[in-house]
Amino acid sequence: MIWKDFTKLIKLRLTFLVVFSASISFLIGSKVNGEIVWGNWLILITGGFLVTAAANCFNEIIEKDLDKLMKRTMDRPIPAGRMTTGQGLVLGLFMAIFGTYLLGKLNLTTGYLSVFSILLYAFVYTPLKRKSPIAVFVGAIPGALPPLIGYVAAHPKIDEIALILFGIQFVWQFPHFWAIAWVLDDDYKLAGFRLLPSGKRNLTSAIFTFASTLLLVPVSLLPTYYGYGGYYVGGVSLICSVVFLYLAFKLLKDLQIDSARKLMYGSFFYLPIVQLMFLFDFIGKVK
Repeated sequence: MIWKDFTKLIKLRLTFLVVFSASISFLIGSKVNGEIVWGNWLILITGGFLVTAAANCFNEIIEKDLDKLMKRTMDRPIPAGRMTTGQGLVLGLFMAIFGTYLLGKLNLTTGYLSVFSILLYAFVYTPLKRKSPIAVFVGAIPGALPPLIGYVAAHPKIDEIALILFGIQFVWQFPHFWAIAWVLDDDYKLAGFRLLPSGKRNLTSAIFTFASTLLLVPVSLLPTYYGYGGYYVGGVSLICSVVFLYLAFKLLKDLQIDSARKLMYGSFFYLPIVQLMFLFDFIGKVK
């Protein structure tokens, strides 16, 4: 039960996706430097896991009373009463401090970015969710920082490749999160969250979702356009983007929860496929 509660506290699946994204970018940055330091890769994974877990922990502490109102979150350890706020705070602070220390050992830029990510996610995005749909834009910034953090952990310079990695994940956040918000809108409204662009499941929200997915098509081709990837990553990214766009068009056409759910599941596959292809193609080009 302790492990199960811990995984709910840190949102294990989300944390895993974040760490995966950062680790892929670390390998890309390492190839820019010419070699992969696997010890640093392990430090990044450990530090990234702890920092992400800490941000999620602080998020749940702040939203403990709201989590009680939603079916999806009422069984989390703090709102369910299996863990006190104090216990969660101590655990979150330990993970934040130790995780930041590990990432700071790689270089100061990585450490600073990790602190910025925690602060922006937990203390700006989290309270903003009840005030305005602009919260999704704000949340997309810390949501897109993991690949940037992973890259500069290996290559401590924010260059074109770093910005491309950040840009792909930043734009991806919008159709990904709006699809989730569409599916869970009834639950979110119980806590007063305003996350869909118009605040409702309607044509306006579907148009914003479709437009963001459309924007992702050229953004996903940036690695090939700037010569950091070849036709493999370009072709796979284009195929994935077109499929993703089709799913968003289906939502635009019928405005159904089922279509939003398919778009949400599609987003889970889209990002790791595109990032892995970028890595494999980039390694092939620099050999």
